[in-house]
Amino acid sequence: MSKLIMGRRSLLALAVAATAAVTLAPVAAAGSLPEVVTAKAQNLFPEGITWDPLRRSFLVTSISEGTISVVRPDGRVRPFAAHPRMVQTFGVHVDEARNRVLVAFGDMGSGRRSTPETTWKSSGVGIFSLTTGRLLHLVDLVIGPGRHAANDLAIDRAGNAYVTDPASDTLYRVDPQGRPSVLVRDPKLGSSGIGMNGIVWHPNGFLLSTRYDTGALLRIPLDDPRRITEVRLDRPLAGGDGLDLRPDGTLAVVTNAFGGNGKVAVSVLRADRDWTDARAVRRVEPWADSQPSTIARTPHGSYVLDGRMGVWLEGQGKADRFTLRRL
Repeated sequence: MSKLIMGRRSLLALAVAATAAVTLAPVAAAGSLPEVVTAKAQNLFPEGITWDPLRRSFLVTSISEGTISVVRPDGRVRPFAAHPRMVQTFGVHVDEARNRVLVAFGDMGSGRRSTPETTWKSSGVGIFSLTTGRLLHLVDLVIGPGRHAANDLAIDRAGNAYVTDPASDTLYRVDPQGRPSVLVRDPKLGSSGIGMNGIVWHPNGFLLSTRYDTGALLRIPLDDPRRITEVRLDRPLAGGDGLDLRPDGTLAVVTNAFGGNGKVAVSVLRADRDWTDARAVRRVEPWADSQPSTIARTPHGSYVLDGRMGVWLEGQGKADRFTLRRL
């Protein structure tokens, strides 16, 4: 088998190999999800998570295998989708209205199939059928010079996806037909390390995104994306990763310490209507799991993912479980 290209069947077989038994925390109430799901999966190392309303399960990505897997409420793990060009998968979201799953993929050089030809040169969005896992579009986001590695995305009401690339100074838009474009290119988004990371769409017509390195929370108005401003915070969000805009209007932010001086914590921010000022109304520090990356909202609350990514990134190479914990 070529190191550069792996067939879809073989790639899915890798994900199958990750499946194993599960340990559950006690269920908090009848009909709800467990407060903690500990899934035993060999070397899957998920970075992104979303709720799958069709299966009433979670979908997770993989920085080692570049796949998407289903995690059942009882913790069982099984493959959902893969493609040979997806070396590492990061943020994942369900577009229920259009029966789609969208996943950001790239190659930061730490995937099992990373090569010099793909590292920082493979970047895009995979769009799959929510029902079947069949590939609908593979969107290339290597647009312009420099390094590229798409990381997270947010979806608006019309089905447009907004995609961050922490390796570049660019925020992309992918329309519902899978056509890419540059929404904005700005030095405020770039970094010599890890820049713009997690992102959410706000129904008032703007995007909110973390700057992993500086701890800034950026506000990008969709009617004039060049008018990027920093939300005034009571404390920086250094190591800011995944975001969840909650039904009550608050924003949950996961921070970690993978790439600098971040804190292992989950904060809940409340802001004015336009998100010019925000303050923490809740902060759990340290978080119960040591390597959280992102968060997903479910009908039973928001769940934080700890995919044991630090184990993989530090070169230790083995982990047999990951954790989903309710905020």
